[in-house]
Amino acid sequence: MPAFFIVQATIKNEPQFQKYREVVIPFIAKFGGKTVARGAAVEVFEGEHDKRPVLMIEFPDMDAIRAFWNSPGFVPIKKMREGAATVDVWAFPGV
Repeated sequence: MPAFFIVQATIKNEPQFQKYREVVIPFIAKFGGKTVARGAAVEVFEGEHDKRPVLMIEFPDMDAIRAFWNSPGFVPIKKMREGAATVDVWAFPGV
């Protein structure tokens, strides 16, 4: 069952965050992740949203997301975004 990984970032240092992006996206692909929306503007039909763009990545399943997130190889990549952005990250299984 596919699973979805959602990220919203508040970027403080665009050049540094761009370097992170260039490394993390290919790394995610090693776990079967493929980008399905990047920089997508959220159109609110009801309720509230903070207007930050959304990155949505589809993975084969929740285990693949966990393998990516908990991978020792992700640790140095994650450090690349320190000071560049704060992020909110969610994941959920599809149907």
